[in-house]
Amino acid sequence: MESKKEKDIYIRRFGLYRIVEHWINAVLFAILVLTGLPQKFPVYDISQSIILGLGGIESVRQLHRLCGLVLTLVLVQHILVAVSGVLLFKWRTSMFIHEKDFWDNMNNLKYYLGLRKHPASCDRFDYRQKFEYWGVVVGGILMGATGLILWFPTLITRAVPAMVVPNARALHTNEALLAFLVIIIWHIYHVIFSPEVFPLDTAILTGKISRKRMVHEHPVELARMEGKSLEAIVGHDEQVGHAPDAKEAIMSGPLVVKEEIEK
Repeated sequence: MESKKEKDIYIRRFGLYRIVEHWINAVLFAILVLTGLPQKFPVYDISQSIILGLGGIESVRQLHRLCGLVLTLVLVQHILVAVSGVLLFKWRTSMFIHEKDFWDNMNNLKYYLGLRKHPASCDRFDYRQKFEYWGVVVGGILMGATGLILWFPTLITRAVPAMVVPNARALHTNEALLAFLVIIIWHIYHVIFSPEVFPLDTAILTGKISRKRMVHEHPVELARMEGKSLEAIVGHDEQVGHAPDAKEAIMSGPLVVKEEIEK
């Protein structure tokens, strides 16, 4: 049984750099939604109210473009930092998708259906977090590219067929709506309404989570950090189907032991 002292232990998962980067993304995304959706759905009264409240359609467009440009630059620096870290500083690729993520998903489905006694033993990032991360990265690249096409259509059509512009518009607006729905339905649930974190997941505010949550959500990383066996962390013998054994990930594999940037 877990002691009171163990319950009070908090483990750092994110440095200040990652916390600031996350909130810059969050604020810019909120402004882009606020200025973008009224342009996609201009016939609604609330859209007209937002546009008028922000100073008219031209002001809305300029603010939207500026925030889109800054968000694209933030994404570019994120990719450059990640690539540099992997190539120069030998960071482990903790966000890469591996075979174990598939089996973790299957095992959690069995757990939710009552066909398995314990949830999957995940590492630093689980399959849900990886899905969300790659959605942000790939979606951000798509939004940045199509946004630039819509910003400079005349210049772009000097080099490519004119049909690229309406296609870019369709991709840009539909991807924006999809991203908005994913954030509202998926992300907000997991950081606010999920029973494990309700009323709020403070990890991205403090950079830390409790050891109790680490045992439940990231036992493989915790076992590696504390130099213990996986069974000692989760309290049972872990089985992962036909996937590479989770216990092997404690000592090897493309998995991060600690946050790459603590500055």
